[in-house]
Amino acid sequence: MANAEYSVLIVAYRSRETIQRCLDALAQQTLKPIQVLLLENGSPEGERLIADDVPDWVSFVASDKNLGFAAGNNKLAREVKSDWVVLLNPDAFAHPDWLERIDDAVGLYPETSFFGCAQFAADQDGILDGTGDVYHAFGLAYRSGYGKPFKRPLETGQVFGACGAAMAVRTSTWRKLGGLDEGLFCYNEDVDLAYRARLRGWGTIQLADARVDHLGYGSSGRRSEFATYYGVRNRLWVFLRNTPGWAFPMLLPFHLAVTLVLWFSAARFGHFTLFARAIWAALRKWPQIMEQRKALQAERTVSVRAILAAMTWNPLALLTRASDTRPL
Repeated sequence: MANAEYSVLIVAYRSRETIQRCLDALAQQTLKPIQVLLLENGSPEGERLIADDVPDWVSFVASDKNLGFAAGNNKLAREVKSDWVVLLNPDAFAHPDWLERIDDAVGLYPETSFFGCAQFAADQDGILDGTGDVYHAFGLAYRSGYGKPFKRPLETGQVFGACGAAMAVRTSTWRKLGGLDEGLFCYNEDVDLAYRARLRGWGTIQLADARVDHLGYGSSGRRSEFATYYGVRNRLWVFLRNTPGWAFPMLLPFHLAVTLVLWFSAARFGHFTLFARAIWAALRKWPQIMEQRKALQAERTVSVRAILAAMTWNPLALLTRASDTRPL
């Protein structure tokens, strides 16, 4: 074991139905976190958590408005007193040895700053919820293995990034990166964090035995207008800001082509106009995005080729959500 200390951050929005199960799982951990910080993130009246809803070992914080997943976690992270920041969704239920397995990995891989966790679909036997975030060279990210049957042992290995539903980040690295980008509000902020980390030479290890059961889309819905709008807008921002050097003009035509295909596909769900609004919301911030791009690329410490090598290139992977876990 690494004998490190961990603080678990939970940003809760409309989470009354799942939070007790989440906290019960944390109470059963074989390795106890030194802090559990929970934010009630502006849920509607009648759905808000109050301090009396959580046990006294949880530090409860309330916001009158929805700060978003990014700003909510950043708010909690400012109170962290441990070596590691651990993000956990309120609809993610950790296995009893979850934190202990993360600690084992911290001892085995002392140079690593990011660890992802194996996610299984809660209340669905044998179904995966995710085995790490994949970033395709065309500028699309997906959670590998989502909804797929669990047929063989998972592997610990390198992935592009960790899913924000259950991930551990070294506190010093989190602070050097400035935490999650609050301008994204919600969706793709974990992908953006992983991308910014890679630009500065920090990779991610996906752990096979640090496990949580995850419901997913508990507060918004996978095909909701909210998820579509922020997913589309933020995906474009992540691509425009982070794609490094000469890879940007090379990959931009592919990103635009895939975006066009997804735009027309959105019409099946009645989201054609919504998709257009999201694209416009992204592009009207062009001057700010280019300034942010300039600053991010100035901090890059690794080659363009190294960044491209961490991406997935097979076009079929976008359809199959194929895993891309690579040997350590």
